[in-house]
Amino acid sequence: MMSHYPTNGKEEEVDTDADSIKEAAEEAEFNWEEFMEETGAGAAPHTTFKHVEISLQSSFQPGMKLEVANKGGGGGADSFWVATIITTCGQLLLLRFSGYGDDRKADFWCDVMTAELHPVGWCTQNGKTLMPPEAIKEKHSDWTEFLVQDLTGARTAPANLLEGPLRGKNTVDLILEGSVLELQDASGPFLYWPVRVLQNVGGRLRLRYAGLADDHRAQDAWLFYLDVRLRPLGWAAENRLALEPPTALRSLKSAPDWQAALEEARLDGQKSPLPLEVFKDHVDLPGHSFKAGMKLEMVSPWEQLQICPVSVTQVYNDIYFLVTLDDLSVDARPRFVVCHANSPGILPVQWSMKHGVALERPRGSGGPDFDWADYLKQGGSEAAPDACFPDTWKNRGFAKDMWLEAVNPHRPAEVCVAQITQVRGRLLWLRLEGVAKPLSECIVDVESMDIFPVGWCEANAYPLTPPLKPVCQKQKQIAVVQPEKQLAPIQPEETAPVSLCQPVAMDPASANGRYCCSKIFVNHRCFSGPYLNKGRIAELPQAVGPGKCTLVLKELLSMLINAAYKPGRVLKELQELEDPSWDFQEETLKAKYKGKTYRSTIRIVRLADQIPDFCRKVCVKLQCCPNLFSPVLVPDKCPENCSVQTKTKYTYYYGKKRKLSKPLGGEAAAAEGDMAKPARRRKKRKAIFVQKKRRSSAVDYAAAGSPQDSEEDEEMALQSGSEGTSSEPREDHTDASSVEVTTSSRPRRAAAMRRTFSAGNAAGSRDAGEGRRRSTRSLSAYSQNNKYQPPKGQDMQVQTDMQVEEEEGQLVLDSNPLEWSVDEVVQFINSTDCASLANIFQEQDIDGQALLLLTLPTVQECMDLKLGPAIKLCHQIERVKVAFYRQYAN
Repeated sequence: MMSHYPTNGKEEEVDTDADSIKEAAEEAEFNWEEFMEETGAGAAPHTTFKHVEISLQSSFQPGMKLEVANKGGGGGADSFWVATIITTCGQLLLLRFSGYGDDRKADFWCDVMTAELHPVGWCTQNGKTLMPPEAIKEKHSDWTEFLVQDLTGARTAPANLLEGPLRGKNTVDLILEGSVLELQDASGPFLYWPVRVLQNVGGRLRLRYAGLADDHRAQDAWLFYLDVRLRPLGWAAENRLALEPPTALRSLKSAPDWQAALEEARLDGQKSPLPLEVFKDHVDLPGHSFKAGMKLEMVSPWEQLQICPVSVTQVYNDIYFLVTLDDLSVDARPRFVVCHANSPGILPVQWSMKHGVALERPRGSGGPDFDWADYLKQGGSEAAPDACFPDTWKNRGFAKDMWLEAVNPHRPAEVCVAQITQVRGRLLWLRLEGVAKPLSECIVDVESMDIFPVGWCEANAYPLTPPLKPVCQKQKQIAVVQPEKQLAPIQPEETAPVSLCQPVAMDPASANGRYCCSKIFVNHRCFSGPYLNKGRIAELPQAVGPGKCTLVLKELLSMLINAAYKPGRVLKELQELEDPSWDFQEETLKAKYKGKTYRSTIRIVRLADQIPDFCRKVCVKLQCCPNLFSPVLVPDKCPENCSVQTKTKYTYYYGKKRKLSKPLGGEAAAAEGDMAKPARRRKKRKAIFVQKKRRSSAVDYAAAGSPQDSEEDEEMALQSGSEGTSSEPREDHTDASSVEVTTSSRPRRAAAMRRTFSAGNAAGSRDAGEGRRRSTRSLSAYSQNNKYQPPKGQDMQVQTDMQVEEEEGQLVLDSNPLEWSVDEVVQFINSTDCASLANIFQEQDIDGQALLLLTLPTVQECMDLKLGPAIKLCHQIERVKVAFYRQYAN
């Protein structure tokens, strides 16, 4: 009997009761987020799962044409005009009326579920008027001729996606339970048989052959809807192919019974036909160049973790060929499988040797070692040329130790937590957690549709088999940010993270467009205030959305929290945000800082018309420009003129250092103890040091009395270890890093660097004779024991420092570093022993002003450097600072 190829189209040969799997998964209460947080695991990028990315796409495609109600056309309620789909987001479409060309100013969003949308031709059939918008009415004299040209060769949006039960659904959601398709037989490329969809899990279909009942559930097949073996009903007849029951199942029923099942399946399929849009992303198989007798290597479909020699024994046509396992033993049992050029697991001769993988020698072959040259010579056969195979080197971004979710090949209904143990070319070795050895190891191709990104099962409400002993089952202690008025700690429920592989889901209430919003812009040039790090703000996307209001705002707030100096502090501020007029829902957001986790429940508005007010009040709460994030895109110059403001104005009350009550509960409730006291003493000394230096500083961009000093103080307290014993979100952390140096109009990622020249940088340059040691003292502000030690002579004037005699090796500058461009900074770094770091300066857009503001803490934090390279880099920066003060400061 022919074996079946257990790839994406494997047939089940074991019990696939999903309920038992679900119960086991629920008992374990596995949580990806906590598992990865506790183990330090990394997830495979969601973009590496091509099939999942495709499945999330809308059924509507950019470029499609449709007819839209045109209320501004002057033709009344019955006036329509042709529009083109520009882009999609879930059930939201961005449209542009025909006639605007490349002009985007009149683009508009509409909800498929509520807007009046029709396929091209609907107006003609229903006696409606096609009228162009008033704004472009005079652009063409003959609009009829224009429409003929515009619609020639264009593709209209399918009518069934604009009305009826399938309206607005994604491609995957068009496949309903009971839908009928045709499935190619695993043993022959020209044999098909109808199958019914029993279950659709995010595009992964559980299929049952027509004619089989529930007692044959072991024969159900699991396939992703993009699998090339799946075709629409009627495919075989159109292509003159045979409709016959699967070879392995024919003995289960008589011929008349199979024929009756075929007719019944056809009738069912005709009653509720599957939209052809389901197959729009199916790829056509390329032709192959294999010939009968050619040898190759193949990942064994029959034995676990084996790669073995196989032969091409039959070529069906230019698409399909038959591959047979090489077996020279006396009792050889034929094992073969149908392949095509893109079949996963087929490899050229010598692939295993080149990638350091063991090759299983054929049964019955003599000698302990296998050599391809001898084997080909003895059999008088030829190796299939490399050109016959797909890109065997391509790994699509997968790497060793990445985590993902994968189908258990021995139980196709089961999806397991899996780790990549090695990557060789386009093959991945996986270890399936929760599966007993030796069945826990398997090999998959990078193009396999049986692997999924982290969170896929959760996003599709499907059980995931966790590790046998998940480390995240124990209750994790966390620091919970709670309102001060509450008397007892409340543990908010952990909400599922918004998975990147989950489409924008719209609940029934969102059928009303009020619950959906368009983009919310992050206006990077606006003032970021004392809480938010301007450098991190500059790295955020320009806009979030469109989508459901709560989802868009939750994503935006999460980004802002992560862009804060103290995420826990911002979380507490947001928690206090409320307005009696808001129609809101509560969402749990999380912040991490210094290895501690804070969670809080935030009120988020649900209605689109309340979003401008919500955004503005959040900005006011965070003491930043009211336009920092807003539904309105701010041009180069903000209407608030926020770029000329200083932190002093925005943080008058913030600088008062209000005493925060300690958060309730969690590991952060540890007593301050003896460690906290030295931290406060060090903090006081630092404040004195800063004030003296500030009075003597030759260059100072900050307003006197601004709360920068408090940030300097806290920075030292944090570095000296006081934060390690308390997770109280501190508020005295204003950083000069968000004070704009307004000599440059472009936004800088380097704005995360300090925007004031404090004499903390200058003081380190006082003793030029100390060589490299001065860089560690002046820039890090702490010694090898991480305890702050002010440099000697801290009360000396900077002018005195400038009088130090020049020594050999001091830097002489040809131009003022304040005026250096980014390229000039990169050129300087390339001339030092830190040339390998020059690309970071280019990527972070660091010019001369930003260079002179760099300190060791900011270099380590913003450039993600280890201490050694960071100190070397800061030494070179310090040389520039010394030269600047010596040559240009006066």
